[in-house]
Amino acid sequence: MKTPKNVPEVKLSWEISADEIAAILAGSHSNPFAVLGVHQAGDAFVARCFIPGAEEVTTMTLDGSVIGELKQLHGDGFFAGPVSLTKLQPVRYRARRGDAEWAVTDPYSFGPVLGPMDDYFARQGSHLRLFDKMGAHLIKHDGAQGIHFAVWAPNAQRVSVVGDFNNWDGRRHVMRFRSDSGIWEIFAPDVPIGVAYKFEIRGQDGVLLPLKADPFARRSELRPKTASIAAADLEQEWEDEAHLKHWREADKRRQPISIYEVHAASWRRRDDGTMLSWDELASSLIPYCADMGFTHIEFLPITEYPYDPSWGYQTTGLYAPTARFGEPEGFARFVNGCHKVGIGVILDWVPAHFPTDEHGLGWFDGTALYEHEDPRKGFHPDWSTAIYNFGRTEVVSYLVNNALYWAEKFHLDGLRVDAVASMLYLDYSRKHGEWIPNEYGGNENLEAVRFLQDLNTRIYGNHSNVMTIAEESTSWPKVSQPVHEGGLGFGFKWNMGFMHDTLSYMSRDPIYRGHHHNELTFGLLYAYSENFVLPLSHDEVVHGKGSLIAKMPGDDWQKFANLRAYYAYMWGYPGKKLLFMGQEFAQWSEWSEAKSLDWNLLQYRMHEGIRRLVRDLNFTYRSKPALHERDCEGEGFEWLVADDHQNSVFAWLRKAPGQKPVAVITNFTPVYRENYTIRLPSAGRWREILNTDADIYGGSGKGNGGRVQAVDAGGDITCSITLPPLATIMLEPEN
Repeated sequence: MKTPKNVPEVKLSWEISADEIAAILAGSHSNPFAVLGVHQAGDAFVARCFIPGAEEVTTMTLDGSVIGELKQLHGDGFFAGPVSLTKLQPVRYRARRGDAEWAVTDPYSFGPVLGPMDDYFARQGSHLRLFDKMGAHLIKHDGAQGIHFAVWAPNAQRVSVVGDFNNWDGRRHVMRFRSDSGIWEIFAPDVPIGVAYKFEIRGQDGVLLPLKADPFARRSELRPKTASIAAADLEQEWEDEAHLKHWREADKRRQPISIYEVHAASWRRRDDGTMLSWDELASSLIPYCADMGFTHIEFLPITEYPYDPSWGYQTTGLYAPTARFGEPEGFARFVNGCHKVGIGVILDWVPAHFPTDEHGLGWFDGTALYEHEDPRKGFHPDWSTAIYNFGRTEVVSYLVNNALYWAEKFHLDGLRVDAVASMLYLDYSRKHGEWIPNEYGGNENLEAVRFLQDLNTRIYGNHSNVMTIAEESTSWPKVSQPVHEGGLGFGFKWNMGFMHDTLSYMSRDPIYRGHHHNELTFGLLYAYSENFVLPLSHDEVVHGKGSLIAKMPGDDWQKFANLRAYYAYMWGYPGKKLLFMGQEFAQWSEWSEAKSLDWNLLQYRMHEGIRRLVRDLNFTYRSKPALHERDCEGEGFEWLVADDHQNSVFAWLRKAPGQKPVAVITNFTPVYRENYTIRLPSAGRWREILNTDADIYGGSGKGNGGRVQAVDAGGDITCSITLPPLATIMLEPEN
């Protein structure tokens, strides 16, 4: 054996080759567990360690008993020697350099934490608790407390965990490779909660990759920093069993669902322009939504993301609530606070693509691991992002486990799945020759279809209180139908056609609306083909589109009247409701993620009137079963006036078994119409339960004095009513 420099030549049974020492010192050894730690040598035991900066090392048991002095075999900190043990067990070292002395518990003297069944289920893709196994977890193992790290990198030559606890030195905590699953793991004793860490990965070619954040990290550093943080298990005293029980047992299609879509970073800000914490949001956003009558808050993505203007849609940490608003426990407290007052929380979730930031999932182990290698399948041209490989078992398992994680750990009520259309079609935003057909020659992404079906099957099978909502903009069939019937298995689908057609109609001058009457009637042809959510989302108030109030034609009075009539039209239309923040008080300016909403507008009568109307619409929708119990079934809708092109009047009846019907009548012209005849299902007095032209909403105060009389004229029941200008009214029989 070649004698290392500065070390006397020794010939003992515990020596190893200079090449292996050199590999340990260089961080290139493929299996340091075979060299470092405690090993049996015949009837005796030896210990080997690498402690940079040490000149002397004493070996001890975990309880502090000295069991041997190690010899320095290399001046860079490699030591070895016999130890007085009767069996393999973890050890601790007391290292010295001059007057300095410190303790090091040897990570290589501990056995693995994961077992063969973890490997089997992870490889098979049926492990539904990967979030409890992967990433960083504080545990007690073989008598010591520390952090267990685990990461999937099957094609790596070597993986180390680096962080504050080892001076970011990739030679210190090289992980153990589990060949059956491709997972690397190590138990790092004495490492505390709260440390920043990343994975240092050497690819198959031996080249070090950029440091990678943990795909399963449950907490991250605040941008612009990008490291993961070892987080404790979430502790939250949940007080929401009544809320969860209600949604577990309810038929969600027949429940009132009115969603307030929120970008947490810009709903409201502190006076100095900084973002609110989760606790600050809870103290203002929850009471506001409760007072406004919304049933759910839907957040634009709050999983960790590096770039503010991406609004969270380019996430690098699917398991970590973004550090922008504080620690993960703060988000749990927010959800708990919502549930205590009966408000659900929906997370905008992004499994369609991920950004190419070097610390993220891209080419994670030096290969296209989470994405497709071929850019025709693995690169998204619209967003310059990578596309998940839905044909890879481990990738599907990573995403499905993430959905289950949010449902279980944070008690989320729903996932709105972003960009489903981009997942379903292989040629989405691609020209001829830029995509690869499926095995049958078609453009359907069959792997993504199977993923979405698996996702929904797992979610509804394990958390029946949760609902999934697809943002799907095409006519893909059965998006919200059960998987066993050939559907994708979503609970609901955004009705993008409703949003497009109605906004197109509303943006027209009323004088031309009669020529586009079918833009509003056409939607009823497919209104029950899916379980729909009617969205007026953030997408409609960005990128130069202006705000909703700014889209309305006419002078200011007409703009507000148009918007009021439109909102009531939508709340009376079949389907669940979604409204993006700021539109409930008619914010004039286009939404910006960089600043707070223009709350000062509420001091003005017309803006406050819109807010009052949205509030009353929510409570009317919730309190009248006819308006929500058959949102997704054709039996709950009946046209009363569908073809009055000349007057741009629309009227229908909303119904539910055993409940009073509600008539919804809209006049989309500024013409005040008296004695307008309309058919109603029963004679007698009908109460005007809502009128968007009421003075309290900023209207002209015209209407029917609170009541109308329907009369039976030879078997035809009709009613003569007043239609206020640019207004929607709702009528309900008194008896």
